Amino acid sequence: MTQSEHVLRMADLRRACSVLLDEAERRFGDEVNLSELPVDYYWTLDLAAAFDMSQTPVQLGCGQVGDDAAEIGAVARRPPGDVVALWHDLDHVASALRLLAHLDLPR
Repeated sequence: MTQSEHVLRMADLRRACSVLLDEAERRFGDEVNLSELPVDYYWTLDLAAAFDMSQTPVQLGCGQVGDDAAEIGAVARRPPGDVVALWHDLDHVASALRLLAHLDLPR
């Protein structure tokens, strides 16, 4: 591997998200009605524990798709200059992206 393969470029991440969200919108529409989904709650793993490979995680948490949607809506309406807690907000976005991946699983 070259050194350049060990870099996460924000421009690449932004473009990848755009490509994938455009495709998700094409497949699922511009809104996903959460009340019509066969899922609501899901398992989570503590963020710090997920990246600590020196120990096996011992505790799972629980998340909820409705909570993720509410938090994402709050981020979208947040006034410029408000405090951004990346660890919190990105976790909700990541969970919403995992929901879209789950909905696209072959059945």
